[in-house]
Amino acid sequence: MPQPKNAMEIFQLLDKSNCRECREKSCLAFAGAVFTGKKKLNECPKLDQETIERFSGKAERQETAEQNRDEYFSKLKNEIANHDLPAAAQRAGARFSDGKLTLKVLGKDFSVDTNGNLSAEIHINPWVAIPFLTYVLYGKGLPISGNWVSFRELKDGKEMYPLFQKRCEEPMKRVADIYTDLFDDLVHIFSGKQVVKQFESDISVVLHPLPRVPIMVCYWFPEDGLESSLNLFFDETADQNLDTDSVFTLGAGLAQMLTKIALRHGFAEAVSS
Repeated sequence: MPQPKNAMEIFQLLDKSNCRECREKSCLAFAGAVFTGKKKLNECPKLDQETIERFSGKAERQETAEQNRDEYFSKLKNEIANHDLPAAAQRAGARFSDGKLTLKVLGKDFSVDTNGNLSAEIHINPWVAIPFLTYVLYGKGLPISGNWVSFRELKDGKEMYPLFQKRCEEPMKRVADIYTDLFDDLVHIFSGKQVVKQFESDISVVLHPLPRVPIMVCYWFPEDGLESSLNLFFDETADQNLDTDSVFTLGAGLAQMLTKIALRHGFAEAVSS
Protein backbone atom coordinates (compact mmCIF):
# COMPACT_ATOMS: atom_id res chain seq x y z
CA MET A 1 0.00 0.00 0.00
CA PRO A 2 1.43 3.46 -0.90
CA GLN A 3 2.02 5.89 1.93
CA PRO A 4 -0.80 8.35 2.68
CA LYS A 5 -0.46 11.54 0.64
CA ASN A 6 -3.38 13.49 2.07
CA ALA A 7 -6.02 13.46 4.78
CA MET A 8 -8.50 11.40 2.81
CA GLU A 9 -5.99 8.60 2.37
CA ILE A 10 -5.28 8.75 6.10
CA PHE A 11 -9.01 8.42 6.72
CA GLN A 12 -9.08 5.28 4.57
CA LEU A 13 -6.49 3.67 6.88
CA LEU A 14 -8.80 3.99 9.88
CA ASP A 15 -11.54 1.57 10.93
CA LYS A 16 -14.14 4.39 10.92
CA SER A 17 -15.61 3.27 14.23
CA ASN A 18 -15.54 6.81 15.68
CA CYS A 19 -14.45 5.33 19.01
CA ARG A 20 -13.10 8.72 20.19
CA GLU A 21 -10.20 7.09 22.07
CA CYS A 22 -7.94 9.52 20.19
CA ARG A 23 -9.99 12.37 21.76
CA GLU A 24 -11.31 13.53 18.40
CA LYS A 25 -15.04 13.56 17.64
CA SER A 26 -14.73 11.17 14.69
CA CYS A 27 -12.27 9.25 12.54
CA LEU A 28 -12.74 11.91 9.88
CA ALA A 29 -11.75 14.64 12.33
CA PHE A 30 -8.74 12.56 13.45
CA ALA A 31 -7.57 12.15 9.85
CA GLY A 32 -7.74 15.92 9.40
CA ALA A 33 -5.81 16.46 12.61
CA VAL A 34 -3.04 14.06 11.50
CA PHE A 35 -2.88 15.76 8.10
CA THR A 36 -2.46 19.21 9.69
CA GLY A 37 0.11 17.96 12.23
CA LYS A 38 -2.08 18.36 15.31
CA LYS A 39 -2.15 14.60 15.91
CA LYS A 40 0.14 11.67 15.19
CA LEU A 41 -1.05 8.54 13.49
CA ASN A 42 0.07 6.38 16.42
CA GLU A 43 -2.54 8.11 18.59
CA CYS A 44 -5.14 5.88 16.94
CA PRO A 45 -5.29 2.80 19.21
CA LYS A 46 -6.69 0.55 16.49
CA LEU A 47 -4.03 0.93 13.81
CA ASP A 48 -1.46 -1.83 13.36
CA GLN A 49 2.22 -1.09 13.97
CA GLU A 50 3.25 -1.74 10.38
CA THR A 51 1.02 1.01 9.06
CA ILE A 52 2.18 3.40 11.76
CA GLU A 53 5.86 2.73 11.03
CA ARG A 54 5.36 3.15 7.30
CA PHE A 55 3.75 6.53 7.84
CA SER A 56 6.42 7.60 10.33
CA GLY A 57 9.09 7.10 7.71
CA LYS A 58 7.27 9.55 5.50
CA ALA A 59 6.97 12.01 8.36
CA GLU A 60 10.75 12.03 8.81
CA ARG A 61 11.29 12.81 5.15
CA GLN A 62 8.69 15.56 5.34
CA GLU A 63 10.49 17.08 8.31
CA THR A 64 13.74 17.27 6.30
CA ALA A 65 11.88 18.83 3.36
CA GLU A 66 10.29 21.37 5.68
CA GLN A 67 13.70 22.34 7.06
CA ASN A 68 15.00 22.95 3.53
CA ARG A 69 11.86 24.89 2.73
CA ASP A 70 12.32 27.09 5.80
CA GLU A 71 15.90 27.87 4.79
CA TYR A 72 14.78 28.87 1.30
CA PHE A 73 11.98 30.97 2.77
CA SER A 74 14.49 32.86 4.94
CA LYS A 75 16.72 33.41 1.90
CA LEU A 76 13.84 34.96 -0.07
CA LYS A 77 12.89 37.26 2.82
CA ASN A 78 16.48 38.47 3.08
CA GLU A 79 16.57 39.22 -0.65
CA ILE A 80 13.52 41.46 -0.32
CA ALA A 81 15.55 43.88 1.82
CA ASN A 82 17.82 44.57 -1.18
CA HIS A 83 15.04 44.67 -3.76
CA ASP A 84 13.31 47.64 -5.40
CA LEU A 85 9.78 47.00 -4.15
CA PRO A 86 8.12 49.98 -5.92
CA ALA A 87 9.45 48.71 -9.25
CA ALA A 88 8.49 45.13 -8.35
CA ALA A 89 4.95 46.27 -7.53
CA GLN A 90 4.52 47.81 -10.96
CA ARG A 91 5.85 44.66 -12.63
CA ALA A 92 3.81 42.26 -10.51
CA GLY A 93 0.42 43.96 -10.78
CA ALA A 94 0.62 45.05 -7.14
CA ARG A 95 0.51 48.37 -5.30
CA PHE A 96 3.17 49.99 -3.11
CA SER A 97 2.37 52.33 -0.24
CA ASP A 98 3.60 52.99 3.30
CA GLY A 99 6.67 50.85 2.67
CA LYS A 100 4.64 47.77 1.69
CA LEU A 101 4.01 45.90 -1.53
CA THR A 102 0.47 44.48 -1.55
CA LEU A 103 -1.28 42.25 -4.05
CA LYS A 104 -4.29 39.94 -4.08
CA VAL A 105 -3.91 36.25 -3.22
CA LEU A 106 -7.21 34.43 -3.83
CA GLY A 107 -8.96 37.78 -3.47
CA LYS A 108 -7.30 38.70 -0.16
CA ASP A 109 -4.57 41.28 0.52
CA PHE A 110 -1.09 39.82 0.95
CA SER A 111 1.81 42.17 1.76
CA VAL A 112 5.57 42.31 2.29
CA ASP A 113 7.51 45.29 3.64
CA THR A 114 11.05 46.41 2.85
CA ASN A 115 12.40 44.23 5.67
CA GLY A 116 10.79 41.06 4.32
CA ASN A 117 8.01 40.94 6.92
CA LEU A 118 4.78 39.40 5.65
CA SER A 119 1.22 40.33 6.56
CA ALA A 120 -2.06 39.15 5.10
CA GLU A 121 -5.82 38.90 5.45
CA ILE A 122 -5.42 35.13 5.23
CA HIS A 123 -3.27 32.62 7.07
CA ILE A 124 0.34 32.84 5.86
CA ASN A 125 1.08 29.30 4.71
CA PRO A 126 4.44 28.39 3.11
CA TRP A 127 2.64 27.17 -0.02
CA VAL A 128 1.48 30.76 -0.56
CA ALA A 129 4.38 32.70 0.99
CA ILE A 130 7.20 31.12 -1.03
CA PRO A 131 5.53 31.53 -4.46
CA PHE A 132 4.47 35.05 -3.42
CA LEU A 133 8.05 36.11 -2.67
CA THR A 134 9.38 34.33 -5.76
CA TYR A 135 6.77 36.12 -7.88
CA VAL A 136 7.76 39.51 -6.45
CA LEU A 137 11.51 38.93 -6.78
CA TYR A 138 11.84 37.09 -10.08
CA GLY A 139 8.56 37.25 -12.01
CA LYS A 140 8.78 38.93 -15.44
CA GLY A 141 5.40 40.58 -15.08
CA LEU A 142 4.11 39.45 -18.47
CA PRO A 143 0.42 40.14 -19.15
CA ILE A 144 -1.90 37.13 -19.08
CA SER A 145 -2.21 35.74 -22.62
CA GLY A 146 -5.51 33.92 -22.18
CA ASN A 147 -4.05 30.74 -23.68
CA TRP A 148 -4.46 27.80 -21.30
CA VAL A 149 -1.89 24.99 -21.13
CA SER A 150 -1.44 21.90 -18.95
CA PHE A 151 1.28 21.68 -16.33
CA ARG A 152 3.31 19.33 -18.53
CA GLU A 153 3.53 22.09 -21.16
CA LEU A 154 5.32 24.47 -18.80
CA LYS A 155 9.12 24.56 -18.64
CA ASP A 156 10.33 21.26 -17.06
CA GLY A 157 6.69 20.42 -16.43
CA LYS A 158 6.78 17.17 -18.39
CA GLU A 159 9.35 15.66 -16.02
CA MET A 160 7.50 16.91 -12.94
CA TYR A 161 4.00 16.03 -14.13
CA PRO A 162 3.70 12.52 -12.58
CA LEU A 163 4.33 14.02 -9.15
CA PHE A 164 2.11 17.01 -9.92
CA GLN A 165 -0.67 14.61 -10.85
CA LYS A 166 -0.32 12.71 -7.56
CA ARG A 167 0.04 15.75 -5.30
CA CYS A 168 -2.32 18.16 -7.01
CA GLU A 169 -4.80 16.78 -9.52
CA GLU A 170 -5.63 13.43 -7.89
CA PRO A 171 -6.36 14.91 -4.41
CA MET A 172 -8.54 17.61 -5.98
CA LYS A 173 -10.39 14.98 -8.00
CA ARG A 174 -11.16 12.99 -4.84
CA VAL A 175 -12.61 16.11 -3.23
CA ALA A 176 -14.62 16.95 -6.35
CA ASP A 177 -16.02 13.43 -6.54
CA ILE A 178 -17.37 13.62 -2.99
CA TYR A 179 -18.13 17.33 -2.62
CA THR A 180 -18.82 18.57 -6.13
CA ASP A 181 -20.68 21.59 -4.75
CA LEU A 182 -17.38 22.90 -3.33
CA PHE A 183 -16.46 24.10 -6.79
CA ASP A 184 -19.47 26.38 -6.78
CA ASP A 185 -18.40 27.63 -3.36
CA LEU A 186 -14.91 28.41 -4.68
CA VAL A 187 -16.35 31.16 -6.83
CA HIS A 188 -17.50 33.02 -3.73
CA ILE A 189 -14.97 31.99 -1.07
CA PHE A 190 -11.78 32.60 -3.04
CA SER A 191 -12.92 35.29 -5.48
CA GLY A 192 -12.86 32.74 -8.27
CA LYS A 193 -14.68 33.07 -11.55
CA GLN A 194 -16.98 30.54 -13.13
CA VAL A 195 -16.03 30.62 -16.81
CA VAL A 196 -17.43 29.23 -20.01
CA LYS A 197 -16.79 25.49 -19.97
CA GLN A 198 -13.32 24.75 -21.31
CA PHE A 199 -12.11 21.58 -23.04
CA GLU A 200 -15.70 20.26 -22.90
CA SER A 201 -15.50 20.03 -19.09
CA ASP A 202 -18.63 20.03 -16.93
CA ILE A 203 -17.24 22.59 -14.47
CA SER A 204 -14.58 25.24 -15.16
CA VAL A 205 -13.41 27.59 -12.39
CA VAL A 206 -10.57 30.12 -12.57
CA LEU A 207 -8.72 31.11 -9.38
CA HIS A 208 -6.06 33.80 -8.97
CA PRO A 209 -3.53 32.69 -6.33
CA LEU A 210 -1.33 35.46 -7.79
CA PRO A 211 -2.46 38.32 -10.06
CA ARG A 212 -0.65 37.10 -13.19
CA VAL A 213 -0.67 33.37 -12.44
CA PRO A 214 -4.29 32.23 -12.80
CA ILE A 215 -5.20 28.56 -12.38
CA MET A 216 -8.17 26.96 -14.11
CA VAL A 217 -9.73 23.86 -12.55
CA CYS A 218 -11.67 21.69 -15.02
CA TYR A 219 -13.79 18.78 -13.82
CA TRP A 220 -15.59 16.15 -15.87
CA PHE A 221 -18.44 14.13 -14.35
CA PRO A 222 -18.36 10.32 -14.68
CA GLU A 223 -20.24 9.25 -17.79
CA ASP A 224 -21.04 6.05 -19.72
CA GLY A 225 -18.90 3.86 -17.50
CA LEU A 226 -15.95 6.28 -17.55
CA GLU A 227 -14.53 7.67 -14.32
CA SER A 228 -14.64 11.35 -13.50
CA SER A 229 -11.51 13.37 -14.19
CA LEU A 230 -9.96 16.66 -13.13
CA ASN A 231 -7.11 18.69 -14.58
CA LEU A 232 -5.47 22.01 -13.79
CA PHE A 233 -4.53 24.45 -16.51
CA PHE A 234 -2.30 27.52 -16.45
CA ASP A 235 -1.80 30.57 -18.60
CA GLU A 236 1.08 29.92 -21.00
CA THR A 237 3.04 32.74 -19.31
CA ALA A 238 2.94 31.01 -15.88
CA ASP A 239 6.52 29.69 -16.06
CA GLN A 240 7.81 33.19 -16.84
CA ASN A 241 5.84 35.06 -14.21
CA LEU A 242 6.72 32.31 -11.72
CA ASP A 243 9.12 29.37 -11.82
CA THR A 244 7.61 25.93 -12.43
CA ASP A 245 8.61 24.67 -8.96
CA SER A 246 6.55 27.47 -7.41
CA VAL A 247 3.65 26.74 -9.77
CA PHE A 248 3.81 23.16 -8.45
CA THR A 249 3.79 24.48 -4.87
CA LEU A 250 0.68 26.55 -5.57
CA GLY A 251 -1.11 23.55 -7.05
CA ALA A 252 -0.18 21.26 -4.16
CA GLY A 253 -1.18 23.94 -1.67
CA LEU A 254 -4.57 24.43 -3.27
CA ALA A 255 -5.12 20.67 -3.16
CA GLN A 256 -4.27 20.57 0.55
CA MET A 257 -6.54 23.52 1.27
CA LEU A 258 -9.46 21.97 -0.59
CA THR A 259 -8.95 18.67 1.24
CA LYS A 260 -9.05 20.44 4.61
CA ILE A 261 -12.20 22.34 3.63
CA ALA A 262 -13.79 19.11 2.43
CA LEU A 263 -13.00 17.36 5.70
CA ARG A 264 -14.54 20.20 7.71
CA HIS A 265 -17.51 20.22 5.35
CA GLY A 266 -17.94 16.47 5.73
CA PHE A 267 -17.64 16.65 9.49
CA ALA A 268 -20.26 19.41 9.62
CA GLU A 269 -22.61 17.29 7.53
CA ALA A 270 -22.02 14.29 9.79
CA VAL A 271 -22.81 16.34 12.89
CA SER A 272 -25.97 17.86 11.40
CA SER A 273 -27.31 14.54 10.06
